[in-house]
Parts: sequence; C-alpha cells; structure tokens
Amino acid sequence: MRITRLSTHVVGTPWRNLTHVLVHTDEGLTGVGEARMLGHTDALLGYLAEAERNHIAGSDPFDIEDLVRRMKYGDYGRAGEIVMSGIACVETACWDIVGKTLGQPVWRLLGGKVRDRIKAYANGWYTVERTPEAFHAAAVKVVERGYRALKLDPFGNGHFELDRAETLRSVSLVEAVRDAIGPEADLLVEMHGRFNPATAIRLAGLLRPYDPGWIEEPCPPENPRALAKVAAHTDLPIATGERIHDRIEFRELFDLQAVDVIQPDISHIGGIAETRKLAATAETHYVLVAPHNVGGPVLTAANLHLAACTPNFSIQEHFNDFADAAIKQVAPGLPEVVDGYFALPQEPGLGVTLDVEACERFPRQRAKFDLFAEDWHLRDPERTGPRGATAGP
Repeated sequence: MRITRLSTHVVGTPWRNLTHVLVHTDEGLTGVGEARMLGHTDALLGYLAEAERNHIAGSDPFDIEDLVRRMKYGDYGRAGEIVMSGIACVETACWDIVGKTLGQPVWRLLGGKVRDRIKAYANGWYTVERTPEAFHAAAVKVVERGYRALKLDPFGNGHFELDRAETLRSVSLVEAVRDAIGPEADLLVEMHGRFNPATAIRLAGLLRPYDPGWIEEPCPPENPRALAKVAAHTDLPIATGERIHDRIEFRELFDLQAVDVIQPDISHIGGIAETRKLAATAETHYVLVAPHNVGGPVLTAANLHLAACTPNFSIQEHFNDFADAAIKQVAPGLPEVVDGYFALPQEPGLGVTLDVEACERFPRQRAKFDLFAEDWHLRDPERTGPRGATAGP
C-alpha cells in the first residue's frame, strides 16, 4: 500500500478553524487527521502541500515512524508548531489507515486498553456574563449534562499582574462554580500563561479553599524556571504543556520537577505515537497526562485512543458539548460523554469518518481568539478587537 495524495478540508467556527487532512492510498483506503491552528491555517496548508511532494506521496502508511522522522528532520530546519501540526495530521491519518486495514481500533495497536472508560472534563461552557450568578448557572448545566469535572479561566484579560478588584472578581467566580458543582466534582483552573510568578503564587493561595484539581499554565510557557518557582510555593498541582511542540522540550520541566500534569496536544506535537512516547517518559517521573484538546470529533477520537492505552492518563478535555456542538456532525462515530465518561471507541481505525459534504456546511471563517481582549471568554470575534478594544462603533 502506498500514499497517493492528501486532501484538506477546513471546518470553520467563529473562534477557531479546524483543518482536516485525508490521506489517500492506492488501495482506496483513506485515513483522517485533524489540527486546530490559531491564526496559522494558511501556513499549515502551505506546509502540507510541500511535505506531500517531498516526503508523503509514495510512502507506506504502515511505516509511520519512518514517515514522521523524515518529515521532522528531512528539511534540516528545526520543527515548530506548523511542521509538528502537519506531521500530526498525517501521522494520525496513517494510524487510521492501519487500524482499518487490520480491522482493529487504534488503541489495540498501541498496546491495548488499561481502562474501560475515559473521564472527561468540560470546557467552552462559560460563555456568559462574568458574574458569579451567571457562572454558577452555567456550571449547573454542565453537571446536569453528566460531567463530573470542568475547567474555567476566571481571570478576564489579566496579564502579568491582576489588580485588587479583578482579583476579588476572579476568585468570586471560582467560588460560585465550586458552589454550583459541589465538593465531589473536579474543578480545574486555567491561567493561560497570564501571570508572573509572584502573582500566580498569590492567586494559588486565594484559590486553595476551593480545592482546584490543578492550576494550568500559571506563567508564560517559555521559562520553565519561573514555573518551578510557582510549583515550589503552592501545594496545588501544576499543569502545562499545550504550547510545547516537541516531546524533547519537556525534559527541563521534568528535571526541575515543575509540573505535575502535562498537557500535550496531539495535533501540535507530532501525533499519537509521539504523544505516547512522551507519556511514557512522564510516567518515569510520576507525572500524569491530560491532553489538551480544542479540536472536533477527529482529534477527540485520537485522544480517546491514546487515553485507552496510557497508564498515567488522567482526564480528557472536551469542548464540543458546549462550544460549536454542531461540528460533531462532520465526523460521525465519536462516543458521547455519558455520566462524565467516554466509552472506548470500538470501530476499526479511529472509529470516525469524515463527512466532506458536512464540512462544506461549516465554511472557513475569519476566526479570532485573543486572550487579552475584553470578554475573550465569549469566543465571539465580533465583540472584541485588538488588545481589548471593543469592536464596532
């Protein structure tokens, strides 16, 4: 079997575009992969066109390790977000082809299951007014939907520091959510790399009474030693990793003992096997894995296969029950979250099939997502302009 060509299909949403890649073979089988790019979709499509000519066409889809190696190192330059995302799309699609050929779900090919269901947490649910009452009501809907875990960023457009009024407001939102979901549900707090270490440490202390399961990206991701300072001054677990694009770059975080939960994004770190290798390294440091996932059903399916076979997997992020739920129709077959858990996929390959006609119902948009804009949490690009300036008259 040989790869003959790629085709790409961009699914648009107001705040992100999802790029789907179909890998076609000379035996008629196809596999699908997906990546979410923020502001770099054209760059991804351009890279895939060149990689198709230089590395992909003519390759055996079963030789995944060789294909990833050639795509990562065969162009000499250092691979970053664009290249690693392109690799991830193709690598995931190859696993889909291998699974379909052998009649097995991908998780069986990666060592078999270590769990019978996969715990999920909800994101994208707090697109409401930034008041305790609104966040409380929205959180109630999440637990009514069956989730037993959710995540929020309560910090507005905070950057490096947070003034007293915003600090009190942000903490009041967390307090309201904890009250809504009760003591038994998991509450995860996102910081989106906003703060300097001193501010992050202070906020961690204020959040401690609400027992968050982790604080995520308390500092910008470029400086592991700043993160280590935060970790040394709080007993709350530290989660990070969604903006790291090479598993090798996690080494310093492990060495510094600066992280308790890593959050690699399959679609940005080279695919399923690269993430599984990283998870095995994390296991030797007693670090958990909770993959970042803001994709649609294809990327979520890839995450479920990884979770099924990874001993130190913790919990899976999921957006599409609350944000852009309609895009689930572009790739039917994904299990639904029931009582807070995904069932394991059982169909061959990834278990989802890209519906190209459905993709066309979601044309590419001028997606915008600016974490430092006012009301960014609404994920509505019509409401915000650059750096917090309100759009329109």
